[in-house]
Amino acid sequence: MAPTLFGRAPIPDRGRERRLAPEDSPILDSLIHTNALLTKVATNPQYELQLIYTQIDRDAQNRPIFTPHTYHLNPRQYFNPASLVKLPVAILALEKLNNLNQPGVTRRTIMATGTAYRCQTPVPFAAPADSDRTATVGNYIKRMLLVSDNIAYNRLYEFLGQRPLNTRLAQLGHPNARITRRFAPCDTTANRHTNPISFHTPQGTILYKEPAKFNSVPYASPLGRVLQGRAHQADGQIIPEPYNFTTANHLPLANITTLLQGILFPTSIPATQRPNLTSSDYSFLRYYLHATPHQSGFSSYTAAQYFDAYKKYLYYGRRPETRHQSSLRIYNIVGMSHGYLADVAYFADSLHQSEFMLSAVLYVNKNGIVNDGTYEYQSIGQPFLAQLGRQIQHYEAHRPRHYRPNLTEFLAAEHIR
Repeated sequence: MAPTLFGRAPIPDRGRERRLAPEDSPILDSLIHTNALLTKVATNPQYELQLIYTQIDRDAQNRPIFTPHTYHLNPRQYFNPASLVKLPVAILALEKLNNLNQPGVTRRTIMATGTAYRCQTPVPFAAPADSDRTATVGNYIKRMLLVSDNIAYNRLYEFLGQRPLNTRLAQLGHPNARITRRFAPCDTTANRHTNPISFHTPQGTILYKEPAKFNSVPYASPLGRVLQGRAHQADGQIIPEPYNFTTANHLPLANITTLLQGILFPTSIPATQRPNLTSSDYSFLRYYLHATPHQSGFSSYTAAQYFDAYKKYLYYGRRPETRHQSSLRIYNIVGMSHGYLADVAYFADSLHQSEFMLSAVLYVNKNGIVNDGTYEYQSIGQPFLAQLGRQIQHYEAHRPRHYRPNLTEFLAAEHIR
C-alpha cells in the first residue's frame, strides 16, 4: 500500500512493488505514487517527465548539505527550455557589466539598441519620467524574472552576443548548454548576428558603446538531430513532418538547477564556476526570482492580468485565484513553449522551518502537432506541477532533521530597485 502524506513524512517503499530504473530515486517514486495525477503522468512515457528533487540539510553552523534525488532524468532527452534560458542570460548580463568596468555603466544605466542586420529591432535612447520604463539591464532582468518578458530577453541576448554567451556558459561548467535564439521569428543566421549597443547618461551622453557582433562558427546541437512530434504548424498550415529543434535553445534540467542553486547558495558551487557578481547582484536576482508582479513594486505590473501565481507553477499551478502563503517563499524560473512546461524552484518554508529544491519538466501535447498552440497546459501540466510541489512540500514539512535551518536570509522582508 502506498504510504500516506497526512500527519507524518511517508516511509519510502524502496521500490519493492515497482521496478525502478537504476537512476530513479525510491523516495521520489514513493511520493509520486501517493497521488493518482502524479502517477498518471509519471508512468506515461508520452509526458517525458524529468525531475530533480534536492533535499537540503544543515549542519550545526547552518551550512547547507545538498542531496539530489532524480526521476527519469536524462540529459540525452531534449526538451525545449523556453524561458528557463532567461536566468543564465540575466546572470551573464550582470557579470558583463561588472567585467566592462566602465564608469557610470551599471544595471540602472540607460541602454540603447541599434540595428545592423535583418531581424533586428531598435530601442532608441530615451529617458522616460517613469524609471521602471527605462531601457536598462536591470529593468530588462526584472521583466524577464517577474513575468517572463520575451522582448527583454532578446535585448540582453543581443547585449551578450551569441558566441560570448555560450563560451561563458561552458566556462562556468555548462558545456552542453546552447542559447542560440532570440524569442522572435529569426532564422539561424540572423540569430548569430547581434545588435550594436550603447549606454547613456540621462542627458544622452554616450558612456560606452560596442559594435554589432557576429558568431562566425555556428553551434551544433550536442544531441545531434532533434525532431519532435508527428507534425508541426507553419504559416497556418499543418506540415506532416516532425518539428526540428536541432538549432533551438538547449538547457538540460541539471544545468539550470545548478545555476539557480549558485545564485541562492554561491559557496556551494566551485569558485571557478561562479560568475563575477557582486553581493548587490545576488540580492537583486534573488529578490526578483521570488517576488510576484504585485509584490515587486515594479510599476509596469500592477494590472490584474499579472496575478500572484503568474510565474509560479509548482505548488500554485499558475491559478489566477490563488493567493500566496505568507509563510512560503519560492524562488524560481519557469518555461512554457511548444508543449513543454518546466519549473525550477527553491522553497523556503518559515512555518515548518524546511527548505528544498525542486525541478520539473514535462511535455503535454496530446495531438502530437508542434506549434499549433493546442497543449494540455491547464488540464494536465499545471495541475501536475501544483500537486507535485504540494506533495514534496508536505513531505519536507515532516521530514526529520538534525538541525532546523535558519532561513532568515531567504525570508527577510526586502525591497530592491
